[in-house]
Amino acid sequence: MTYAVALPNPAVGSLEGYIQAVRDLPVLSAEEESGYARRLRDEGDVDAARMLVMSHLRVVVHIARGYMGYGLPQADLIQEGNVGLMKAVKRFDPERGVRLVSFAIHWIKAEMHEYILRNWRMVKIATTKAQRKLFFNLRSMKQALGTLGPNEVKRIAKELGVKPEEVVEMETRINGGDIALEPVGEDEDSYGPLAYLADPAAEPVLALENKQSEGLREQGLEKALETLDERSRHIIQARWLTEDNARTLHDLAAEYGVSAERIRQIEARALQKMKGIITAGAA
Repeated sequence: MTYAVALPNPAVGSLEGYIQAVRDLPVLSAEEESGYARRLRDEGDVDAARMLVMSHLRVVVHIARGYMGYGLPQADLIQEGNVGLMKAVKRFDPERGVRLVSFAIHWIKAEMHEYILRNWRMVKIATTKAQRKLFFNLRSMKQALGTLGPNEVKRIAKELGVKPEEVVEMETRINGGDIALEPVGEDEDSYGPLAYLADPAAEPVLALENKQSEGLREQGLEKALETLDERSRHIIQARWLTEDNARTLHDLAAEYGVSAERIRQIEARALQKMKGIITAGAA
């Protein structure tokens, strides 16, 4: 079952006007919510889906405010959260005895997290689940402004299951400012850091070795992909081998009709198998 719900776009026009309009939307009672959810589930009623989504847009706005400290446009955060809300509405089961808002919060935050991780300038170090948790919780766990002390570093590291040095590195990256590599302006005598950064790989012998190594790695990757079943190969390609618009776990879960956790398990097994094949080929 698929449906499309036309939503007001917070990125077009006045954001404050959008937020005010969202606040003015009626809140559904438990009985109304269950009725619309059953109509959507049993009849594929698009109007019912629209009512469920519209009545919860204020929740998305509220959650988006909690992520304003990452320097990303609030309108974009709201848009991503709205996508998560629509996914939640599609999967909501009124017979489980919980309100839609409790079910939807996970999906809304998941989409916002994916957006932040794709776009925030320093987030590339958040490659593990523990590091992502550190990234999204470090600000709120600091007891005061300024640099973390040794005891506070140890406390946060213990609570989040990471190393103390990872806490220090994450704080440094979050608080560090951007530096222009090239000079700003038209002054011919000005230089930026880029002018002083040497590229060790530019040396001819190293450049040739790197090119040969890259070719071997590509051959090993292709060989490893060929050993996977069709579903696993598609998941790896969609998640890791696409330069633009990499798919999320939730996107692929919706495509295959399984949970995001199931997609994560398939992905982990496929990566482990590929790693073994590539390592054996390089030996």
